[in-house]
Amino acid sequence: MHTRLETSIAGKHALIIGASGGIGKAVAEALAAEGVALCLHGRNQDRLDAALSSCAARGPAGLPLRGILADLASGNPPEALLREAQEADLLVLAYGPFVYKSLEDTSDEDWRHMALLNLALPGILSTNAARHMAVRGFGRILFFGGTRTDAIRGYKLNAAYAAAKTGLGVLAKSLAQEYSNRGVSCAVLCPGFVDTEYISDTMRESLIIRAPRGRLLLPEELGKAALGLLSGAMELYNGALINADEGLYAL
Repeated sequence: MHTRLETSIAGKHALIIGASGGIGKAVAEALAAEGVALCLHGRNQDRLDAALSSCAARGPAGLPLRGILADLASGNPPEALLREAQEADLLVLAYGPFVYKSLEDTSDEDWRHMALLNLALPGILSTNAARHMAVRGFGRILFFGGTRTDAIRGYKLNAAYAAAKTGLGVLAKSLAQEYSNRGVSCAVLCPGFVDTEYISDTMRESLIIRAPRGRLLLPEELGKAALGLLSGAMELYNGALINADEGLYAL
């Protein structure tokens, strides 16, 4: 029988999409420390190897660790990734390309790219996972949304990205409604401004000025928040969109 608010996830199997850097890597490290068996996805072999090594150093001896190298730019996940999603107890989607342009400068290809990789791809992977989780009676799916994409808002410089990320809320609530009675939970975590290797020094300085506490969030902080949800809090917050931005009030 499914146990509500289960706190131990040691020995569970997690698939993390976008685990070779940034927030995804931090989530992987946090789960490794809890003894979760991991399959990490990345698109760069060196970075993926580094993430696997970091998780091995944090986890118990003999922790099962695997990596899948795949470029998801086409929006079609390889069969190996789909199989991992179907076998996962925990699925984390921390992958999502970003476009920073005005609507006037946003191209047709930008729109297709953002919708495909930030909404359709998570939909494909999560529904594949949820069907099999439901059969087993347990599963947790965590999406990472965009900054302040917990509600419908207008955006001057990233509308295509934000529109797709906002759509994850519909996906999460739909998964919760369909699968909650079969032990599957889902939530969206919407980070504030996070200091990762993917932002430039100029962007970093710009974001610090706009951050509510004059600093950027660390990926490790998001890793801890994700761990709390995946360890059991998601049972209560099933279908929720959760801001993790220290009270950010304007973009």
